[in-house]
Parts: sequence; structure tokens; C-alpha cells
Amino acid sequence: MTELVFIVCLALSPHQCEERALSFTDVTPMACAIGAQGVLAQWRAGRPGWRVAHWKCGPAGARGMKA
Repeated sequence: MTELVFIVCLALSPHQCEERALSFTDVTPMACAIGAQGVLAQWRAGRPGWRVAHWKCGPAGARGMKA
């Protein structure tokens, strides 16, 4: 299983950030990295008050990003 782990921050309060993750069962970390921008754009389209600050793909459970 692969996870797309990303940090999102409020557009009006850029220091208020949260870690989020999306899991994929049939996707390799490389395929995740290639498709991440499209997935994140789709995620953000439904949440106009948020911006994506950082992201990474890796094995599920390997989180630990910092804002």
C-alpha cells in the first residue's frame, strides 16, 4: 500500500497547518509521485480555503512530515 502524505495550511492563516494522507492499494510510490499533482489539485478544488504546502509518496505508515 502507498500513501500520499501532504501538509495543508489555511490560506488566511499560513501557520495553521495539518498533515493529511490518502492511501492507494494498487499504486507504486513512483506512480503516486507522478500522479500526485493531479490528485492534490482535485483535493484542493473542493477545499478553497486550504493550500498544499508539501507532499511526498511512500509506503503506508511512513509519515512524519513537518509543516
